Amino acid sequence: MTTTSKIYPLILCGGSGTRLWPLSREEQPKQFQPINGVGSLTFFQETIQRHRGGFFANPIVSVATRHLKVAARQLHEVQCKAHIIAEPLARNTGPAVLAAALHVGGADPDAVLIVLPSDHVIDGDLNALVLTMHKAAHDGFIVTFGIRPTFPETGYGYIMDGGAFDNYAGLHRVERFVEKPELPIARSLFETGFAYWASGISMFRADKIVAEYRRHDPQTYEAVLAATNAAMPLDDHHGIVLSAPHFANAVSLPTEKAVFERTADIALAPANIGWDDVGAWSALHAIGAKCKSGNVTSGDVMLHDTTESLVRGGDRLVAVVGMSDVIIVDTDDALLVVSKKQAQDVKKIVEKLIASRRSEATSHRRQQTDWGSLKPMHSGTGFSMNLMTIDPGKQARIVGGRHRSHIVTVLAGSVHLKSGAMGMPVHAGNAEMFLSSDFALVSNYSDLPAELIEITCEVGLQSTNPLSAQMTGSVGVPIAVPLTVAPLGGLVQAIGADDYA
Repeated sequence: MTTTSKIYPLILCGGSGTRLWPLSREEQPKQFQPINGVGSLTFFQETIQRHRGGFFANPIVSVATRHLKVAARQLHEVQCKAHIIAEPLARNTGPAVLAAALHVGGADPDAVLIVLPSDHVIDGDLNALVLTMHKAAHDGFIVTFGIRPTFPETGYGYIMDGGAFDNYAGLHRVERFVEKPELPIARSLFETGFAYWASGISMFRADKIVAEYRRHDPQTYEAVLAATNAAMPLDDHHGIVLSAPHFANAVSLPTEKAVFERTADIALAPANIGWDDVGAWSALHAIGAKCKSGNVTSGDVMLHDTTESLVRGGDRLVAVVGMSDVIIVDTDDALLVVSKKQAQDVKKIVEKLIASRRSEATSHRRQQTDWGSLKPMHSGTGFSMNLMTIDPGKQARIVGGRHRSHIVTVLAGSVHLKSGAMGMPVHAGNAEMFLSSDFALVSNYSDLPAELIEITCEVGLQSTNPLSAQMTGSVGVPIAVPLTVAPLGGLVQAIGADDYA
């Protein structure tokens, strides 16, 4: 197989995953969360790893601009060189797929794309089927992958099998598509034995999908073509940001509606694999490794007389006694307890949180950044305290302010702190204070992550030194120049990620 005939995985990172709250949040949704608890790969990373090497080219990642940093960070964690296409606004899967096809097809006229949702769980050898379908896709078929249903599900669309092709192994005709059906129709489809769940996975030549859009949806074709032509390169990542004014003119439809249901060249690849789109916590219980009592657990969890439940701990112990068929998920700032049969209703809580403008709907306490992470620890009148983790080779910028003092205490590793014209190394167990109306750079030049506590105070200045002399203490307690905390009446709250670049 030549280089130009390789298959390009297109990883779609859309979706909000509200039914997996409190793990999934608006700023770091389901696809960027670990599947099996703290320390495991995320849904996105599992998808990346599943389709690497061999006959696959480096992946293309389609992601919203607001999730660009977390996607880049997670790619770095699995050492994957991907090409990123950042969407400035959501226009469903169709325009995202078309943008990738235009971008890749321009560089590789023979490019074949395999479109993959980033948040599904797959058990089995999907890649064997992908390789089998390569010829059909290269020859001009649009191949959609169907999953044989195990029960009459109303939450999925269906693909009806129209019979096998003679000259392509495993490839079937599509008789028709069925929108998410009511239960009686789902039952009848299930009983036919010829209906497949629509998986959201598809495969085709880049130039084929472009031609189909020109034919069936010229408005979207023109809009996305203009958005790619006017795209801006990403500063720190391989990829582009699509032009927002042009991209906004694309019709917001999935590829299935815009093209698949209209083209004469659609085909079905029945996939004999385990598959789940993990739409709710009950799905994670269903596919998880269970103990003899039917429980799925992760984190620091202790159970007694508890059965058929999913319990997911975080940084603290979660103890459960005498419960059955429940979902319990603990995070830094929110605890979810829900009966398994009502797992779909978790999204109702998210709706209430959004209506109340609660931050728990949008972000985790620990915020991922492209340089590491930031976790607010405590705040009060005139001060805030944050835990910062700076990755090797990365640099964080702490934004200053008028009459704002910063104390940086290094807990692990070492950093180089620069404020104004002065800078110095700071090692574990030591602290520095700087007074600045501008910003300070904190750099980690080592091979290990650096952890530090950053304390911000609003002060009445009694010293004008931009950077204090090194302050020492056996446990990193700062010995600072005299400071007077101003009575600001709650003006300062926890410093967010916007204060750190």
